[in-house]
Amino acid sequence: MSIKETIANIFPKATDIPKEYSIPEIHQKEYLCDGKLLDWSGAVQEVISPVCIKGEKGTLPKKMGSYPLCSEKEARAVLDAAVKAWDFGKGLWPTLPLEKRIKHIEDFAFRMKEQRTLIVNLLMWEIGKNLKASEKEFDRTLEYIFDTIDAVKELDRSSSRFTVVDGIIAQIRRAPLGVVLCMGPFNYPLNETFTTLIPALIMGNVAIFKPPKYGVLLHQPLLQAFAECFPPGVVNTIYGDGATVIGPIMGSGKIDVLAFIGSSKVADILKHQHPAPHRLRSVLGLGAKNAGIVLKDADMALTVKECISGSLSYNGQRCTALKMLYVHRSRVDEFLTEYCKAVEKLKYGMPWENADITPLPEAGKTGYMAEIVADAKKNGAKVVNGDGGISNQTFFYPAVLYPVNKTMRVYDEEQFGPVIPVISFEQIGEPLKYVVESQFGQQLSIFGTDPDEIAQLVDPLVNQVCRLNINCQCQRGPDVFPFTGRKDSAEGTLSVSDALRVFAIRTLVAAKETALNKSILTNIVRERKSGFLSTDFIF
Repeated sequence: MSIKETIANIFPKATDIPKEYSIPEIHQKEYLCDGKLLDWSGAVQEVISPVCIKGEKGTLPKKMGSYPLCSEKEARAVLDAAVKAWDFGKGLWPTLPLEKRIKHIEDFAFRMKEQRTLIVNLLMWEIGKNLKASEKEFDRTLEYIFDTIDAVKELDRSSSRFTVVDGIIAQIRRAPLGVVLCMGPFNYPLNETFTTLIPALIMGNVAIFKPPKYGVLLHQPLLQAFAECFPPGVVNTIYGDGATVIGPIMGSGKIDVLAFIGSSKVADILKHQHPAPHRLRSVLGLGAKNAGIVLKDADMALTVKECISGSLSYNGQRCTALKMLYVHRSRVDEFLTEYCKAVEKLKYGMPWENADITPLPEAGKTGYMAEIVADAKKNGAKVVNGDGGISNQTFFYPAVLYPVNKTMRVYDEEQFGPVIPVISFEQIGEPLKYVVESQFGQQLSIFGTDPDEIAQLVDPLVNQVCRLNINCQCQRGPDVFPFTGRKDSAEGTLSVSDALRVFAIRTLVAAKETALNKSILTNIVRERKSGFLSTDFIF
């Protein structure tokens, strides 16, 4: 069967779906506010899977369930619950000793682990992520929680001492910032939501989190655990149209930290809604148009392997994906031949089949992919892989475009999908100019074998992007490495340890080195009268 015929019949019948990966409809009728799961009887948003099912009435997207479409009233109630839990920094959670906060986080993690099978299945059905990647996202998130616990213990140990300088005694620690609004992306709806939510909580902040538009229901199995593992108001959820529920929350001026991963356009709207933007701390993971530069002496087998994974893992729907490939003119024909062969070898199908290419979750995404391919063709590019760009409802077969130029939309637009633009170059200044002029500055990959040539590229490029990858694809991990970007790609730095610092501020208690002050501080510490002033060592 040809690729075209296979894609025409890509979607399964209900009877073709393995029982262990089949899930019932989930109609979420509650949201978490002030430690309670409150019933919802109002309007709901229907959840549609990118996976379509063949039936008597044709091939139709599977209905997965629904979730609340909250109003401004519920948004304000959730905000009030968080503000009350914070209580100007006097609340139970922000004043709780770190060791006790850790215990709450651990209890939640163990409860979360019990929901692994259901959440993995929901990741597959809601956003089309394949089985292996869905399992990895869950496991990586759980690992991130425990790594964060280890990191905060280490941070606390380094602060559990007094410093004496110029006759001043001081203890310097990190204190929470207040009410945090967490909003994660659809492509990593569990992991990237929790990489901000968990460090924010463990540092003593309280949180409101809004799941992304795609990837909502997978959080439902965790609501009970959130309610039972944290004091009232420490974790709250809100659902619905962003303009309706997030606008009033930001406009209140009561949000102290915005943790958002998504587009720079939306981030700008959110920040401008806050009446005191100078007071608002922002932690933003935004867009990227990461380039791969293939030098004339590149190891082609290695390069193609990394570029395939870098550009098409999870259909290219990653901010760290390689979204523009520059190949030296002397190697471009070889690269295109081998790259297109590798595309043909990819498995395409349904998520539970562990397919490399799966249906796309965003409404209208295949139409957008077709538009940018058509625009590139109109301006001189060709689809160089066989059957590239054919689609079937939510499924889009990868399209490799060459030669691409700056008149094409795909040159500047972050395609966030399985379209791969390729440009040849003669002088290294050409791709360097692209990187310099790009509005993004997240990462870059260089493929080559000459240490001298690569060395000459390192120094200028690290001043344009925040991670330079040599002979490997762009990626976020390991999570202990800093993850950030220049220009419009990020604000703030995330990693296991950096995130703890982002959601806290260095604060100190100081006193002159007098007998009276020494006596006061000694009494407070020995009698454990303060959670902040402490020399306890957390194991």
